[in-house]
Amino acid sequence: MVKWRDRRQSRNVEDRRGAAAAGGAGVLFMLLRFIFGRFGIRGVILIGLVGVGLYMAGVDPLRLIQGGPAATEAAPAEDDETSQFVRAVLAETEDVWGRLFAAQGSEYPEPTLVMFSGDVVSGCGYASSSAGPFYCPADRKLYLDAGFFRELARRFGAPGDFAAAYVIAHEVGHHVQTVTGISDEVRSAQAKARSEPEINALQVRMELQADCYAGVWAHHADRYGDFLDDGDIEEGLRAAAAIGDDTLQRGAGREVTPENFTHGTSAQRQRWFTAGYRLGDPAGCDTFSAQGL
Repeated sequence: MVKWRDRRQSRNVEDRRGAAAAGGAGVLFMLLRFIFGRFGIRGVILIGLVGVGLYMAGVDPLRLIQGGPAATEAAPAEDDETSQFVRAVLAETEDVWGRLFAAQGSEYPEPTLVMFSGDVVSGCGYASSSAGPFYCPADRKLYLDAGFFRELARRFGAPGDFAAAYVIAHEVGHHVQTVTGISDEVRSAQAKARSEPEINALQVRMELQADCYAGVWAHHADRYGDFLDDGDIEEGLRAAAAIGDDTLQRGAGREVTPENFTHGTSAQRQRWFTAGYRLGDPAGCDTFSAQGL
């Protein structure tokens, strides 16, 4: 079990769970869209201001307009166990990547992690919890519906604290790709690609590199941070296997089609996480130059 209790907690967590706290971003988005469609641009300013005022007062104006109950759901306390866990894991990623960047003579720009429930509006647009955890390079924030941890355990058969920590570390890996310019290079290459399978193949390499970066984090958290415990790495490997493209396609009763992969097979995800964990060096995570994945 990850040794996250009584550890430093990151201040870079934005808790938007609950309609009043932050899932409200999605509600406000739908409200403004509703107003524009019903009243046009002239009504947006006046009615939008009234709606926002009602919302901040604890009334869900969208429900009010639609004839439903007006009260919004109260947000969970910021110091609940889920929040504490997320903040502790994020803090550990900050410590590890901060040291790794410093060793290269640069400063690590810490990302913000947004906890939400149901839906959220990010710098990359609207998303629901069904999309799973994601990283948005536009605002350099990680987005996480903590309910995904339960889904990871129940639906995918990958329970445990480290399985959840691996998910966070993977998204942090995408942040590292963004601040080092790797993401821009991949997007540029994808824009020049001639087919969807070629675009997907580049995406797979980027996702596998994020898995490798998660392994790099685990290496340092284990050896230098005393953050991990016996069995944690096995939990991470089970999680990596559970969300491989081939496993997900089979679980959905579909034919396995490699040209549609976007994250890599279960074996590939395990392999690159393990490579990062064994080496502890981001330089060993060059999935783009690797002949075989």
